[in-house]
Amino acid sequence: MQTEWTHQTVLLNEAVQALAINPDGHYVDATFGRGGHSRAILQRLSPQGRLTVFDKDPQAIAEAQALAARDARVALRHEGFRALGELGVASVDGVLMDLGVSSPQLDDPSRGFSFRHEGPLDMRMDTTRGQSVAQWLETVPVSTLAEVIRDYGEERFAAPIAKAIDRRRQERGPFRTTRELAEVVAGAVKTREPGKDPATRTFQALRIFINAELEELQAALEASLSVLQPQGRLVVISFHSLEDRMVKQFMARHSRTVVDRRAPFAEPAPTRLGDVQRVMPSDAEVQGNPRARSAVMRVATRSEVPA
Repeated sequence: MQTEWTHQTVLLNEAVQALAINPDGHYVDATFGRGGHSRAILQRLSPQGRLTVFDKDPQAIAEAQALAARDARVALRHEGFRALGELGVASVDGVLMDLGVSSPQLDDPSRGFSFRHEGPLDMRMDTTRGQSVAQWLETVPVSTLAEVIRDYGEERFAAPIAKAIDRRRQERGPFRTTRELAEVVAGAVKTREPGKDPATRTFQALRIFINAELEELQAALEASLSVLQPQGRLVVISFHSLEDRMVKQFMARHSRTVVDRRAPFAEPAPTRLGDVQRVMPSDAEVQGNPRARSAVMRVATRSEVPA
């Protein structure tokens, strides 16, 4: 019997409200997950409205297929949201990106995302393609491994962790399970913040790297400028500092007036985003769903395209 892994959608009402939904509009849920945001969007759309959903996870896609079979307004894309630009210029009224991993992915040991459960060392969002973390760790040079752990996990013990992983694979062969890796990392990390597992940052780094999450986010953010109609909304929910910093800098860069110093008397380049906001979960939401505590939602409006 298959276990049903549940997911409590973070900032559900706030995100849908931030989209300022036009009932006849076209919206994108760029990370369908288990469909919490999508279902809330559909409740606000008329029969003429449309919703396009993206996801790489086969389990999420299966749930999205069931939803699309019941609701003709739903179009499904089994791919990462870097393909957002394929929807067409100014074809979308709002884009929602809920980043990171979902609770079912973390809680299902067979996915290999969590150091808290014994499972295969996989961590791929899309299990139908690409290398697993276990396969990548078999051959990656120590210097590259340390760089990934440092840059994607912001881990100050990246070098000793990489060396410990290398010693372990030379002595006992390839890593196969999450627990094997977590134990080696714990042995290399001498101090850690109270309440945080020593493997937290390393697992985060390997997951982000193996799924090219930051590269995909950057591509999707750039594509959003093309697909959003004037006054369309971009809503992004992040769960760690690397993602949030990228979103914050992207929105700031495109909401500033840029003057070409080589032509100081020329008209400044028009801003492409405006009305930038930051929204945090309420105390009540964090109390009811601890995974919301690190969430940050940033919202921006697509500026009018100059004639």
